[in-house]
Parts: sequence; C-alpha cells; structure tokens
Amino acid sequence: MGKIISIANQKGGVGKTTTCTNLAAYVAAMGKKVLVIDLDSQGNATSGLGIEKNKTLKTIYDLIAGDAEPNEVIKPTLVEGLDVIPANVDLAGLELEIVQMPQREKIIKKALEPIKDNYDFIMIDCPPSLGLIPVNALTASDSVIIPIPCEFYPLEGLTQLMNTIKLIKYHLNPSIDIEGVVMTMKDKRSNLTTQVADEILRFFGKKVFFTYIPRNVRLAEAPSHGEPILIYEPSSKGAEAYMSLAEEFLDRNKVKYNPITKDTKIKLREVKDNG
Repeated sequence: MGKIISIANQKGGVGKTTTCTNLAAYVAAMGKKVLVIDLDSQGNATSGLGIEKNKTLKTIYDLIAGDAEPNEVIKPTLVEGLDVIPANVDLAGLELEIVQMPQREKIIKKALEPIKDNYDFIMIDCPPSLGLIPVNALTASDSVIIPIPCEFYPLEGLTQLMNTIKLIKYHLNPSIDIEGVVMTMKDKRSNLTTQVADEILRFFGKKVFFTYIPRNVRLAEAPSHGEPILIYEPSSKGAEAYMSLAEEFLDRNKVKYNPITKDTKIKLREVKDNG
C-alpha cells in the first residue's frame, strides 16, 4: 500500500514545490514508484516536471470533478518511475465548487483510493493556504512534510499550521503524523539563518531532517527547463542536498533503495541529452 505524504506550509515561497518535485525525483531514481500530485492552481510542479499545460491536458481538477479516470490524468515524467497528476488554473475555483458537497474534506482521499496501491509513495504539492484544498490533502495523507526556510517570517505561521494539523488529526484523519521538517534556503554565512535553524530544532526536535537545503542558483533555474535538479544539474549543491534528503527519507521509512551510482547519473544524463 502506497504512503501518501503532503508537502505543506501555508506560507508561499518556502520551497514546497521544489522539495516535492526533487525529493520525489530522487526517490524514484532510487528504485521506488512515485506519484506527484499537483494541487496548486499555479501548476508549478506540473511545469517543473516537464508537463506542458495546454488546453487538452487532463488534470487533478478533471479527476475530482468526475470528468476523467485516473489513467487519463496520470502523466509520465523524464524520471523513470516518477509520474505526475498535473494541475492548471482550472483548479482555482475548486474550493467553491466542493464546499457544498457531502464529506467535502474527503473528496481527494476518495479520488486516490483506486490508485494508492500502484505506488510506493504519493507526494502532494499543496497550495500556500489552509483552505479546503490543503485540508483535503491532509485528510488523505498518512503524513506531512513541512518545508521551512531559515528566515524569520515563515516561523510566524507555524502555530497556525500545527493547529490545523492537530484539528485534522482529531476530526478527520487520526493516523496523520508529521513525517519531518525540511530546512530550506539555508545560508550558513548568515547569523539569522543559524538563529532560525535553532528555533526550528527547538520547536520540532527529532522531526527535523538532518539534511538541509541550501540556497542554490541551479535549483532555482531547473523548473524553467522543466527538469528536476537530478537531470538539470546533478553535480550542484542543491542536487546533492536533495539526494541526501531522499536517502534520509527512505531510511526513516525503513525502505531499501538503490543508491545513486555513476551508472545512474550516466542514464540520467542520457535522458537529458535525448531531451
């Protein structure tokens, strides 16, 4: 049975999509079957994984609305073993459409039931809010990964996020747990970064992944090329960080995996060269 993990934080610009797409890509490259679900109407995870958002594209909106079957919305990516259910601007009005539906918080959970066992991991890229769509994602999830940049302002919303998770655990999904916290955009040269990292560690303790994600130009460039970092620039510091995070993630889940070897990198380079 596949494990469903939401990548969530109501703050924007904290590295949710970057973490979702790159963690998923590395986990897939290590031999696991992974599905990314884009739940943000901006569709950044969709374009970041190389899916063109055209008018004929079937998306998560079509699946939830009952206008498409799972096999119609699931798209393969450049990384073997990694699929994506895309999103586009149609998703923007979904909350208004489902607000009157029965069991409105469990609509995404129901939509994923037929495909959950087809994957080792399903990772949901949540929108930057605590509205009905992310509540649906958290209700469907076994756990949540929280990316937090090492900056002051994102810390201010943590209490609200934790209260939301607590309420979902009490009322809708008793089994949900915090998978871990990923410190993103970390700059070792900054005193503020160190102070914020200490606060995050104090707040979450052992839930914080040892691996942190540094500020990295290549990470910022990769989505515009429609490639995860392991294809765009596998030798960059950002790529090394996400590879380490994927290893730590799989170790925490007690899952055996194939380490990224020179042969793996050669195959990924061939994928990039063949475009």
